[in-house]
Amino acid sequence: MFKRPSNRNFNELRNITLEANVSPYAEGSCIAKFGDTHVLCTASVDNKLPLWLKNSGKGWITAEYGMLPRSTHIRMDREVSKGKPSGRTQEIQRLIGRSLRSVVDLKKLAQYQIKIDCDVIQADGGTRTASITGGWVALYQAVGFLLKSGKLTENPITDQVAAISCGICENQELIDLDYDEDSCAETDGNFVMTLDNGIVEIQTTAEKKPFNKNQFLNLLNLAELGTKSIFKIQRTSLGIE
Repeated sequence: MFKRPSNRNFNELRNITLEANVSPYAEGSCIAKFGDTHVLCTASVDNKLPLWLKNSGKGWITAEYGMLPRSTHIRMDREVSKGKPSGRTQEIQRLIGRSLRSVVDLKKLAQYQIKIDCDVIQADGGTRTASITGGWVALYQAVGFLLKSGKLTENPITDQVAAISCGICENQELIDLDYDEDSCAETDGNFVMTLDNGIVEIQTTAEKKPFNKNQFLNLLNLAELGTKSIFKIQRTSLGIE
């Protein structure tokens, strides 16, 4: 059996903490910590919609993602200095946005747009799953701001959403891979799921050799167990039962 560098069991999450209300200026904020992966998520309310959504009767949720220069072992240049985000960054931003929109009734969000910024402070694998999980906490607070201020009359959030990585190392299915595991995994996957047992998105790739149906179902079962624990952490961070 594969021995995890962290000495965790195959079905054991890293220490996950979600600290809400960390930014005094944003309508919603959360620091998501999945072990040594730390992501600051903020939610900003904007009354300006994309042009293609004007007069549609719908609001919008979008996301931006970025890694700070020394969030990894070697300094990386800020993407703004290169003139545009990388393909990886664009893919992650779209994933975060899709995931959060999946649990929001955009008609009830009316004319408002909520922008979720996910800034990776420290990276040790699973930055996109931490961003989605912390992004929902920040989004919940931003919607609460709109409700409390009377700008919205109905809560547009329909469900919780969270994400977790799962993969296969030396034929062993694992949950919540850190960087050492992710970098040598035979199969790498990200699972985005809702509290109501919904699947939003699954990104599973054979990095070194194909995986079979039973292995995939084992990964899916691990993801279901992991997100159930994360949903509780989300609610605790927000003080809701």
